[in-house]
Amino acid sequence: MTAKLFLIGLLLAFLQPNDTLAQNISNTELNWSYGRSSPVYPSPTGAGTGKWTEAYSKARAMVSKMTNDEKATVVVGVSASNGCSGNSGAVDRIGFPGLCLQDGPSGVRGADFVSAFPSGVHIGASWNSTLANSVGTFMGAEFKKKGVNVALGPVVGPLGRIARGGRNWEGFSADPFLAGRLAGETVIGLQKSVIASVKHFIANEQEKDRNPALPVIASWSNSVSSNIDDRSMHELYLWPFQDAVKAGAGSVMCSYNRVNNSYACQNSKTLNGLLKTELGFQGFVVSDWYALHSGVASAAAGMDLVMPDASLWKGLNQAVQNGSLPEARLDDMAMRIIAAWYLLGQDAGSYPQKGVGMASSMTSPHKIVNAVDPASKPTVLQAAIEGHVLVKNVQNALPLKKPAMLSLFGYDATIPLVNNPSSLSLSRWASGFASTGISDAQLLLLMATGVTTPPGAATAGTIISGGGSGANTGLYISAPYDAFQQQAYEDSTYLHWDFQSSNPNINPASDACIVFINELAFESADRPGLADPGSDKLVSNVARSCKNTMVVIHNAGIRLVDNWIDNPNITAVIYAHLPGQDSGRALVEIMYGRQSPSGRLPYTVAKKENDYGDLLAPSQSNTGTDPQSNFKEGLEIDYRAFIAKNITPRYEFGYGLTYTKFDYSSMAVALFSSVIANISMTYLPPPSPIESGGMTSLFETIASADCRITNSGQVSAAEVAQLYLGIPNAPLKQLRGFRKKILQPGTTENFHFDLTRRDMSIWSTVDQNWVLQKGDYKIYIGASVSDIRLRGNLTINN
Repeated sequence: MTAKLFLIGLLLAFLQPNDTLAQNISNTELNWSYGRSSPVYPSPTGAGTGKWTEAYSKARAMVSKMTNDEKATVVVGVSASNGCSGNSGAVDRIGFPGLCLQDGPSGVRGADFVSAFPSGVHIGASWNSTLANSVGTFMGAEFKKKGVNVALGPVVGPLGRIARGGRNWEGFSADPFLAGRLAGETVIGLQKSVIASVKHFIANEQEKDRNPALPVIASWSNSVSSNIDDRSMHELYLWPFQDAVKAGAGSVMCSYNRVNNSYACQNSKTLNGLLKTELGFQGFVVSDWYALHSGVASAAAGMDLVMPDASLWKGLNQAVQNGSLPEARLDDMAMRIIAAWYLLGQDAGSYPQKGVGMASSMTSPHKIVNAVDPASKPTVLQAAIEGHVLVKNVQNALPLKKPAMLSLFGYDATIPLVNNPSSLSLSRWASGFASTGISDAQLLLLMATGVTTPPGAATAGTIISGGGSGANTGLYISAPYDAFQQQAYEDSTYLHWDFQSSNPNINPASDACIVFINELAFESADRPGLADPGSDKLVSNVARSCKNTMVVIHNAGIRLVDNWIDNPNITAVIYAHLPGQDSGRALVEIMYGRQSPSGRLPYTVAKKENDYGDLLAPSQSNTGTDPQSNFKEGLEIDYRAFIAKNITPRYEFGYGLTYTKFDYSSMAVALFSSVIANISMTYLPPPSPIESGGMTSLFETIASADCRITNSGQVSAAEVAQLYLGIPNAPLKQLRGFRKKILQPGTTENFHFDLTRRDMSIWSTVDQNWVLQKGDYKIYIGASVSDIRLRGNLTINN
């Protein structure tokens, strides 16, 4: 296929004016030659080891009873009368009902009687792995009650390379360690009930050109190619997927983009080589919807299930018959799918019928299945609370203490006027666009083409998630105004409000003026900027007349604030992210001091857009038909890039304020080889089995660090202690540990960090392995990547 594309590119080049002909030919040749993905064949057979042993034994027995026609049915999506995002083929003759696959990463999308959990970026801002597990547990139970077999999440791709990436909010963090830790815990939680499908594999870092442009929209073109070097692939983009696979993920979704000029869903290097061989992945690879661009080639390259249907795969049984595809590959495809089904106990008679609670039309009569467990309420609320990040608090403006008068401003304070389903499966209600003012018809055009310029803010009401397949629909929406109104009732506070004007009148008797704004992001388009101008104007107008102005931003990603942050009248700022259904309730908990804020930024906030350099915006098409995105920055994304370029951000990675003060002391570091004889410190990892997640020796703890932290203030609060590692021949600081604990005033606790071989290694492109280098390793422990309180050193002499 690539040879054909090269010829097409040359043909198009010759059709250009003469003065650009040579340059276009040169560009085409450059893109053809750049970083081609190396072939890795054959596709590894699922090992069926560890926790998968029994599931594979059962799957092997079932597949042995199938004809090739039936195996080919299992691996292709089919139309069904339920409301699932997709359904796999069934083989009723031997008792395999097929799978219901459903969006999304933060709750069952497009269904009634389910919860709207906080989005990925909100969980990322919580820095709480225990909470991520709990959210995953309750979320998975809701998917199961609805008759869903595969929950399409969590998201670790995009990682967040591009600041304006349209889907960054679905993932946890721009740091692979934080993203991986939270993804792993989410997988463990989800898979108490359903199969988790971790997405999007891999290097899916922009929405622009994510799908081939259709001739009716533009000249035909490929998806963008993410061109990545081997080391960056391992140390950044593959890292969180490795953690998810190690946690036992039953499925991985391949992405729309190309990787080194080979489509991700038919890339043998990434699927066969990295995922199934190096990481020992035993589950199945499912395509993103309509991401299939070939027949036998994608099956041979390691893809196992195509969604939502596929004419290109309808003849796989004939491909086996004529020798184009080995029968063993078709067997393995079916076996991986069915093994995941067995692994989660979905063969049990007690498992709900496939798609039983998923209505094909929300406006037609349908079976009501209430999936919400009342026991989930504390977790849903606490997750919403902990994702709020307080970044400015002048002279203890917060918490509020029974104010006599509050003035509330901004379009984001109230619920959207319409939160109601339509007869369309792709609707504003189901896709997180209720607050945008976009019609269902406009939404369909946007999601199908990605050519519509997205708005920077949703000005028709508060947002609790971003838009697209990662959105969710909950029991209710607790908007900020609703929660403040209830608090005003309890405190007898007088409220003024104006949620319409961009330049509202201010009552000078107001104890505080609170401005509610948002920053929108959604699937199919990257963001137009990092600060909505109309929202900035509103904040400035209020601050001009109110000496105690507080700003609350529901932000689907990075949001710049330098247009107004230094205004002395702005006393408090909260990044409220995307809290889910308990948004207002959680906000009041923090602003009134019932809990101290404990969120930390999972990304870097710059002072101006240019500070992000080439990592601000998506790569643009440079040949018209063969868009390329060269990841030439290597390992230096987000805070690594700011450190490398010596750029001071407005708010650094890991930053966040509380209502108290923490003191750090008594750092101690230990290299285990000096005290434990059987811990190897060799350059290459000791030979070990490859299980889910890769070589087991990579995850042996080889060092540790401890410190003591004291709450020296007057308020109970949680501290997030962060460990950064300075590895030889690597970025100066990389997150390699975090711990979050609540400390009462005057108390001191020990914070412990383990460091594994992988944590301290780099990927060697020569050795094609993780290597532990000789030299000094700097240990930094602090409250953010910039606020380092303790320093230590470990020396390896291997």
